[in-house]
Amino acid sequence: MASIVGMAANFRRLDQFARADTAIHRLDARAKVVATLAFIVVVASFDRYTVAALLPFFIFPIVLAALGKLPTAYVAGNVAVAIPFALAIGLFNPLFDQQVLFKLGAIPISAGWISCASIVVRAVLTLSAALILIGVTGFPAVCEALERLGMPRVLAMQMQFLYRYLFVLIEDARRSVRALELRSCGRSPHLPTVASLIGFLLLRTWQRADRIHMAMLARAYRGDFHSRKVGNFGSGEVAFVAGWLLLFGLLRAYDASQLLGVLVGRVLP
Repeated sequence: MASIVGMAANFRRLDQFARADTAIHRLDARAKVVATLAFIVVVASFDRYTVAALLPFFIFPIVLAALGKLPTAYVAGNVAVAIPFALAIGLFNPLFDQQVLFKLGAIPISAGWISCASIVVRAVLTLSAALILIGVTGFPAVCEALERLGMPRVLAMQMQFLYRYLFVLIEDARRSVRALELRSCGRSPHLPTVASLIGFLLLRTWQRADRIHMAMLARAYRGDFHSRKVGNFGSGEVAFVAGWLLLFGLLRAYDASQLLGVLVGRVLP
């Protein structure tokens, strides 16, 4: 039950961050979505053996988190959850790609380990950018921005419904698990009991969805969520998007880490 409660609290905290009033929060959601999507595309476009050239791209999530005043520990903690999954994918690479690229002292480093490190770095970059985007924008605003950028309305509505009623589902699951624990008297529940609990939760979700649907029809729902805040794509948004796109293009065309290494080598004797 602790994991369910922690999940709900984590989602609510992220939603609270999106209600802050900073310069990055006041930007139109479409500008932040476009910049984040461009960031993800550029990061994904690098060669599978690229690691050092990806490191300068950390400037994007770091700057956005700083402007949005998001706690570093919160962002790092949530991003760290994805690292084991990225490692689970990348750890197979050393088994199939055993060509030695260089030696670290007496230890040979194969291409598989480099591609594994590249996968982890990409996962951290993309996940942190997506998490910070939601933290400085809000999930409903992101869905609305995607719809205004061309996403099918049906898909945007499904994403918003999922987010809006995820808290309700988590609360129902928390109460059900708590009731099971009280009736188990500290013993581990049997598999049939757990299956019955899951079926009961599914049935309650089905009934609640039917009641919500009838309530929305009674309130003249026609397939639109009317946002309280209407965004305006002005000069600030244009400068925000153009500035980041220019930086991404430069970092993609030139290896900033290599240039920095050459510069340090010339300065230091």
